[in-house]
Amino acid sequence: MRLRNIPGAKDEMNQNPNIVISNPSQHKGNWSKLFNNDHPIHVEVGTGKGQFLIGMSMLNPEINYIGIEKYESVLLRALERSKESEQENVKFLNEDVGNLLDFFAPGEIDRVFINFTDPWPKNRHEKRRLTYKGFLKLYEEILNPEGEIHFKTDNQGLFEYSLESFSRYGMSLHNVSLDLHKSGIEGNVMTEYEERFSRKGMRIYRCETKFSPKSI
Repeated sequence: MRLRNIPGAKDEMNQNPNIVISNPSQHKGNWSKLFNNDHPIHVEVGTGKGQFLIGMSMLNPEINYIGIEKYESVLLRALERSKESEQENVKFLNEDVGNLLDFFAPGEIDRVFINFTDPWPKNRHEKRRLTYKGFLKLYEEILNPEGEIHFKTDNQGLFEYSLESFSRYGMSLHNVSLDLHKSGIEGNVMTEYEERFSRKGMRIYRCETKFSPKSI
Protein backbone atom coordinates (compact mmCIF):
# COMPACT_ATOMS: atom_id res chain seq x y z
CA MET A 1 0.00 0.00 0.00
CA ARG A 2 1.36 3.39 -1.03
CA LEU A 3 1.40 5.92 1.78
CA ARG A 4 -0.04 9.35 1.17
CA ASN A 5 2.48 12.12 1.69
CA ILE A 6 1.21 14.81 4.02
CA PRO A 7 2.82 18.23 3.43
CA GLY A 8 4.15 19.78 6.61
CA ALA A 9 4.30 16.53 8.59
CA LYS A 10 7.99 16.93 9.38
CA ASP A 11 7.53 20.57 10.34
CA GLU A 12 4.76 19.61 12.76
CA MET A 13 7.04 17.06 14.40
CA ASN A 14 9.83 19.60 14.71
CA GLN A 15 7.41 21.93 16.48
CA ASN A 16 6.73 19.27 19.12
CA PRO A 17 10.20 18.17 20.25
CA ASN A 18 8.84 17.10 23.64
CA ILE A 19 6.80 14.38 21.92
CA VAL A 20 8.72 13.45 18.76
CA ILE A 21 12.32 13.27 19.85
CA SER A 22 14.89 14.48 17.35
CA ASN A 23 18.46 13.15 17.49
CA PRO A 24 17.48 10.20 19.75
CA SER A 25 21.07 8.96 19.80
CA GLN A 26 21.81 11.85 22.17
CA HIS A 27 19.60 10.16 24.78
CA LYS A 28 21.14 6.71 24.48
CA GLY A 29 21.57 5.37 28.00
CA ASN A 30 19.76 8.39 29.47
CA TRP A 31 16.10 7.98 28.54
CA SER A 32 15.12 7.92 32.20
CA LYS A 33 16.54 11.42 32.50
CA LEU A 34 14.43 12.58 29.56
CA PHE A 35 11.28 11.16 31.19
CA ASN A 36 12.47 12.57 34.52
CA ASN A 37 11.86 9.29 36.37
CA ASP A 38 13.22 5.75 36.72
CA HIS A 39 10.11 3.95 35.49
CA PRO A 40 10.40 0.92 33.16
CA ILE A 41 10.66 1.73 29.46
CA HIS A 42 8.60 -0.13 26.86
CA VAL A 43 9.24 0.28 23.14
CA GLU A 44 6.87 -0.40 20.24
CA VAL A 45 8.57 -0.99 16.89
CA GLY A 46 6.47 0.15 13.96
CA THR A 47 4.07 2.10 16.13
CA GLY A 48 1.84 3.27 13.28
CA LYS A 49 -0.77 5.87 14.24
CA GLY A 50 -0.13 5.43 17.95
CA GLN A 51 -3.48 4.08 19.16
CA PHE A 52 -1.94 1.12 20.99
CA LEU A 53 0.91 3.00 22.62
CA ILE A 54 -1.18 5.93 23.81
CA GLY A 55 -3.81 3.53 25.14
CA MET A 56 -1.12 1.68 27.06
CA SER A 57 0.33 4.92 28.41
CA MET A 58 -3.07 5.91 29.78
CA LEU A 59 -3.58 2.54 31.46
CA ASN A 60 -0.06 2.43 32.89
CA PRO A 61 1.18 5.86 33.98
CA GLU A 62 3.98 4.16 35.91
CA ILE A 63 5.57 2.98 32.65
CA ASN A 64 7.34 5.07 29.99
CA TYR A 65 6.58 4.32 26.34
CA ILE A 66 8.54 5.01 23.17
CA GLY A 67 7.07 4.37 19.72
CA ILE A 68 9.26 4.06 16.63
CA GLU A 69 7.79 4.78 13.19
CA LYS A 70 9.75 5.68 10.07
CA TYR A 71 6.88 7.07 8.00
CA GLU A 72 6.23 10.75 8.72
CA SER A 73 2.69 10.73 7.35
CA VAL A 74 1.76 7.87 9.70
CA LEU A 75 3.55 9.23 12.75
CA LEU A 76 1.81 12.58 12.33
CA ARG A 77 -1.44 10.96 13.47
CA ALA A 78 0.32 9.49 16.50
CA LEU A 79 1.59 12.97 17.35
CA GLU A 80 -1.92 14.40 17.09
CA ARG A 81 -3.30 11.67 19.34
CA SER A 82 -0.54 12.24 21.86
CA LYS A 83 -1.30 15.95 22.01
CA GLU A 84 -4.99 15.20 22.54
CA SER A 85 -4.27 12.72 25.34
CA GLU A 86 -1.71 14.99 27.06
CA GLN A 87 0.13 11.88 28.27
CA GLU A 88 3.63 12.75 29.46
CA ASN A 89 4.86 9.14 29.58
CA VAL A 90 4.91 8.54 25.81
CA LYS A 91 7.43 9.70 23.20
CA PHE A 92 7.93 8.94 19.52
CA LEU A 93 10.89 8.54 17.22
CA ASN A 94 10.67 9.16 13.47
CA GLU A 95 13.34 6.56 12.81
CA ASP A 96 14.03 3.14 11.30
CA VAL A 97 13.83 0.11 13.60
CA GLY A 98 17.06 -1.22 12.13
CA ASN A 99 18.93 1.54 13.96
CA LEU A 100 17.79 0.57 17.47
CA LEU A 101 21.32 0.21 18.78
CA ASP A 102 21.99 3.85 17.96
CA PHE A 103 19.18 4.95 20.29
CA PHE A 104 19.26 2.59 23.27
CA ALA A 105 22.03 1.31 25.51
CA PRO A 106 22.39 -2.39 26.34
CA GLY A 107 19.74 -3.47 28.84
CA GLU A 108 18.01 -0.08 28.85
CA ILE A 109 14.59 -1.36 27.71
CA ASP A 110 12.17 -3.55 29.66
CA ARG A 111 9.76 -4.64 26.93
CA VAL A 112 9.41 -4.57 23.15
CA PHE A 113 6.03 -4.66 21.41
CA ILE A 114 5.69 -5.89 17.81
CA ASN A 115 2.14 -5.34 16.62
CA PHE A 116 0.68 -6.19 13.21
CA THR A 117 3.94 -5.76 11.38
CA ASP A 118 4.19 -6.24 7.61
CA PRO A 119 4.38 -10.05 7.08
CA TRP A 120 6.66 -9.77 4.03
CA PRO A 121 5.38 -13.15 2.78
CA LYS A 122 7.91 -13.71 -0.01
CA ASN A 123 10.91 -15.81 1.01
CA ARG A 124 13.36 -13.31 -0.48
CA HIS A 125 12.04 -10.68 1.94
CA GLU A 126 12.52 -12.77 5.09
CA LYS A 127 15.19 -10.45 6.48
CA ARG A 128 12.69 -7.59 6.53
CA ARG A 129 10.35 -9.34 8.97
CA LEU A 130 10.60 -7.78 12.41
CA THR A 131 10.78 -11.24 13.99
CA TYR A 132 13.71 -12.32 11.81
CA LYS A 133 16.84 -13.33 13.73
CA GLY A 134 18.65 -10.17 12.68
CA PHE A 135 16.05 -8.03 14.46
CA LEU A 136 15.93 -10.44 17.42
CA LYS A 137 19.62 -9.75 17.92
CA LEU A 138 18.87 -6.03 18.20
CA TYR A 139 16.06 -6.57 20.70
CA GLU A 140 18.25 -8.88 22.77
CA GLU A 141 20.90 -6.17 23.00
CA ILE A 142 18.61 -3.40 24.27
CA LEU A 143 16.41 -5.51 26.57
CA ASN A 144 17.39 -6.11 30.16
CA PRO A 145 17.83 -9.78 31.22
CA GLU A 146 14.20 -10.03 32.35
CA GLY A 147 12.84 -8.12 29.37
CA GLU A 148 10.12 -9.53 27.14
CA ILE A 149 8.82 -9.26 23.60
CA HIS A 150 5.03 -9.14 23.15
CA PHE A 151 3.92 -9.97 19.63
CA LYS A 152 0.49 -9.68 17.96
CA THR A 153 -0.59 -10.31 14.39
CA ASP A 154 -3.58 -11.30 12.30
CA ASN A 155 -1.36 -13.22 9.87
CA GLN A 156 -1.20 -16.94 10.65
CA GLY A 157 1.79 -17.50 8.39
CA LEU A 158 3.80 -14.75 10.07
CA PHE A 159 2.79 -16.03 13.49
CA GLU A 160 3.97 -19.56 12.70
CA TYR A 161 7.19 -18.19 11.24
CA SER A 162 7.76 -16.03 14.30
CA LEU A 163 7.21 -18.86 16.78
CA GLU A 164 9.79 -20.89 14.88
CA SER A 165 12.16 -17.91 14.72
CA PHE A 166 11.87 -17.33 18.48
CA SER A 167 12.44 -21.02 19.21
CA ARG A 168 15.44 -21.31 16.92
CA TYR A 169 16.97 -18.31 18.65
CA GLY A 170 16.66 -20.18 21.94
CA MET A 171 13.88 -18.02 23.36
CA SER A 172 11.15 -19.24 25.69
CA LEU A 173 7.48 -18.79 24.79
CA HIS A 174 4.68 -17.81 27.16
CA ASN A 175 0.97 -17.03 26.93
CA VAL A 176 0.63 -18.18 23.35
CA SER A 177 -2.86 -17.47 22.04
CA LEU A 178 -4.31 -18.62 18.72
CA ASP A 179 -7.44 -16.50 19.23
CA LEU A 180 -6.63 -13.58 21.50
CA HIS A 181 -10.10 -12.13 21.83
CA LYS A 182 -11.49 -15.44 23.06
CA SER A 183 -8.61 -16.10 25.45
CA GLY A 184 -9.85 -13.97 28.34
CA ILE A 185 -6.58 -12.05 28.59
CA GLU A 186 -6.94 -8.84 30.59
CA GLY A 187 -5.60 -5.41 29.77
CA ASN A 188 -5.41 -5.91 26.01
CA VAL A 189 -5.23 -2.61 24.14
CA MET A 190 -6.13 -2.88 20.46
CA THR A 191 -4.28 -1.30 17.59
CA GLU A 192 -6.10 0.25 14.63
CA TYR A 193 -5.53 -2.90 12.58
CA GLU A 194 -6.64 -5.14 15.43
CA GLU A 195 -9.95 -3.32 15.70
CA ARG A 196 -10.52 -3.59 11.97
CA PHE A 197 -9.64 -7.28 11.73
CA SER A 198 -11.54 -8.33 14.85
CA ARG A 199 -14.71 -6.64 13.55
CA LYS A 200 -14.43 -8.92 10.53
CA GLY A 201 -14.24 -11.95 12.82
CA MET A 202 -10.59 -12.63 12.06
CA ARG A 203 -8.39 -14.34 14.61
CA ILE A 204 -5.71 -12.39 16.40
CA TYR A 205 -2.57 -14.32 17.31
CA ARG A 206 -0.43 -13.33 20.27
CA CYS A 207 2.54 -14.54 22.28
CA GLU A 208 5.11 -13.38 24.81
CA THR A 209 8.73 -14.44 24.59
CA LYS A 210 11.99 -13.99 26.50
CA PHE A 211 15.63 -14.49 25.65
CA SER A 212 17.59 -17.19 27.39
CA PRO A 213 20.15 -15.97 29.92
CA LYS A 214 23.54 -15.38 28.36
CA SER A 215 26.26 -17.74 29.49
CA ILE A 216 29.29 -16.15 31.06
